[in-house]
Amino acid sequence: MAIVVKLDDLLHDRRMTLTDLADQVGMTLANLSILKTGKARAIRFSTLDAICEALSCQPGDILQFESEKAKRASKRSGDSR
Repeated sequence: MAIVVKLDDLLHDRRMTLTDLADQVGMTLANLSILKTGKARAIRFSTLDAICEALSCQPGDILQFESEKAKRASKRSGDSR
């Protein structure tokens, strides 16, 4: 998938655990873990809103687009070392 979830980086920067975020947002730890690991297929705007509120961030701080073409090129250049 071309969308990368950077939730782990934000949590680390804010010295917050996933459990802390789950409590603040009112989500289960399991659902937040699915999102954090990039295994989620979708996210509701209300969920994104709650996460942004809890982390004082913008949606673009959490989600990043990385084209599949760029990923393949990066892997190829990394393999030639």
